[in-house]
Amino acid sequence: MRALRIAGWWARDYAYALYWQARAIVGRTDPTSFRAGSARTIVVIPGVYETWRFMQPLIRAMHDRGHPVYVVDALNWNNRPVVEAADVVSAFLAEHGLHDVVVVSHSKGGLIGKYVMSAGAEAARVDSMLAVAAPFVGSFYARLMVLPSLRIFSPKNATILALAHDETVNNRIVSVYGEFDPHVPAGSELVGAKNVRLDTGGHFRVLAHPRVMAELAALAE
Repeated sequence: MRALRIAGWWARDYAYALYWQARAIVGRTDPTSFRAGSARTIVVIPGVYETWRFMQPLIRAMHDRGHPVYVVDALNWNNRPVVEAADVVSAFLAEHGLHDVVVVSHSKGGLIGKYVMSAGAEAARVDSMLAVAAPFVGSFYARLMVLPSLRIFSPKNATILALAHDETVNNRIVSVYGEFDPHVPAGSELVGAKNVRLDTGGHFRVLAHPRVMAELAALAE
């Protein structure tokens, strides 16, 4: 039954999230250790209340393939408004002189990445983006949230609406998402983008799906 499948996806999703959040808290890896490499540069933008360590499996895998991977450590737990966070990313790109960048993002990171590409001061430095489980049209659950950092995902939020209206960079975005997402019930389909719907569910665990790595490698290589 579909209800049982969804319950299973939900349980495995939160188990994955708890494990990697715990790893993020105790991790001591220096993020600059991933900057070596001669292939195309990758910049990582995690989701809300996630540090870059939450995406460490993807980071390690791409670094092992020869890609320099930069994490925007200044985002910390990524609880700033989208536009402010995008300014942080843009400043980071300029500070490090990065060009022809492929962004890989999760959840809120997809909104930040799209803003950088479409309206950021350093938009020309970004070639493309892989967005995983991004709330491009928001989430109606946002209206139930107390924290302002979560209420910004309302479908009526001005930034969400502006990004949805601006389709100029969508053809340079690959949006990957699950069949069911407990946090983004409307899904992550993006008009004009390459949309990849996985045959599984979840908001966090989809980061580990082999198709995510395949799509990122195709963009970067």
